[in-house]
Amino acid sequence: MVNRFLQGTLILTIAGFVVKAIGSINWILLSRVLGGEGIGIYQMAFPIYLLALQLSSAGIPIAISILTAEKLARYDYKGAQKVFKLSFNLLFATGLLFSILMYFGADWLITSGIIVDSRAYLALIALAPAIFFVTLISCYRGYLQGWQLMTPTAVSQIIEQLLRVIVMLGAAYMLLPYGLDAAAGGASMGAGIGAFGALLVLLYYYYKLPSAPEDGHVQPDGPTESAQSIIKRLIKLALPISLASLMLPIVSNLDLIIVPRRLAVAGFSMNETTELFGYLTGMAVPLINLATIITAALATSIVPAISNANAIGDKQNVYYRTAGAMRISFMSTVPFTLMLYVLAEPVVSVIYNAPRAAGATQITAIAIFFLGLHQVTTGILQGLGKPTLPVINMGIAALCKVLLNWNLTALPWMGITGAAWATVADIGVAALLNLIWIKKYTGYFLDFSLLWKNIVSAIIMGVAMYFMYPPLEAIMHKFFAMAITAFIGGIIYVIIMFLLKGLNKHDAQRMPLIGKFFREKA
Repeated sequence: MVNRFLQGTLILTIAGFVVKAIGSINWILLSRVLGGEGIGIYQMAFPIYLLALQLSSAGIPIAISILTAEKLARYDYKGAQKVFKLSFNLLFATGLLFSILMYFGADWLITSGIIVDSRAYLALIALAPAIFFVTLISCYRGYLQGWQLMTPTAVSQIIEQLLRVIVMLGAAYMLLPYGLDAAAGGASMGAGIGAFGALLVLLYYYYKLPSAPEDGHVQPDGPTESAQSIIKRLIKLALPISLASLMLPIVSNLDLIIVPRRLAVAGFSMNETTELFGYLTGMAVPLINLATIITAALATSIVPAISNANAIGDKQNVYYRTAGAMRISFMSTVPFTLMLYVLAEPVVSVIYNAPRAAGATQITAIAIFFLGLHQVTTGILQGLGKPTLPVINMGIAALCKVLLNWNLTALPWMGITGAAWATVADIGVAALLNLIWIKKYTGYFLDFSLLWKNIVSAIIMGVAMYFMYPPLEAIMHKFFAMAITAFIGGIIYVIIMFLLKGLNKHDAQRMPLIGKFFREKA
């Protein structure tokens, strides 16, 4: 039988790749329609929209997932439905409030000087309805994920992105004759229409849930949890999760303040400083995020899985699921770390046409492993009902990053690579601190007997790729040489892992979709 946890991770991973691919194509086409100036108008409204979204949902979706999984673990289906209804009412109110505030506050945002270009007005009011719909979407996704159903989230994400792209491009093109402000406003409409389509998808899956499950007659003893208690627990879980999501933009703004100034101290000109900062934050870091799509999906699916087992005191299952998640994290991040390190130059050349970004990208590639660990360990701690710990750990790690940025980036012989090392240390410290707490609560730290097999396999793969790429590049385009090298490297990694017994037939059998090919037939 296919493991639901692995299946959910695979579904979210595939959806993540599809959504990012559609989004990348959309951005290229929209840039051609609107041009740099039109994109600038759109981008002036979008950060306000993202901030309003953050405030309207404030970490509640993950809290819904955790509490729902707890109730279902105890067969408390009425309690799970109560969690949903209370959350829905709360998010309905906050989503509507921030939609109204953005719609009627658009003029004030411009007249007050917060947004300097008045042409962003139409984009602001076009984005306002999306806040309401996206907030409701987060409620349904959190609840369905609590049931460990990841397909609704995946399907709704793809539908949302498709509708969003179609409307953005179509409306921008049709309204362009009326001015860039109208075209940017038309493009902004895509967010609301895409979200509405996703909401319909989630409603379909919500009403498909069994009204009377087979074990629904098993009800927990004692009084049901009060509405006041549920709301209090929702807020207690949601606040640190919300703070964690705010840490990323805070750290990014600290980079913006510190890195360019310290590069100037190192002797770089203003133009060089801007260019180098772009290499790190605009090119290397997005590649790291792209390489951790699998662990990002894993982090989402592990929360209800851990919460479910933890709710009934099944410590063995908590340990098993933690170890299983870390095993997948190793296998999905260690090889990607070596791949990007070896192929940094062709990757940044093909994608960005910026071969000089290779140095920063190589150093930052090391962060792939640590970021995967951080994502998964954060999900595990949230599932254990300890969402405050990752926030504290991120704060400590951010202080380390500030100190390293200040000192390393100012060294002329390091420059932007010093900032790249600071990024690696930031994520690494946060992941290590998470692991220490996980050791305390689950008994699991790191399976070094498995980790070394991943590292050895990846090093052998990396060496093979290092010697394989140059002769291929000499006879074909960089893209094809890079793709072939990466593909063959991946095969080498898997073969070495099997030889070292880091992978076995049981692992293959548990994999969704392909597992059936490895099972013995009766």
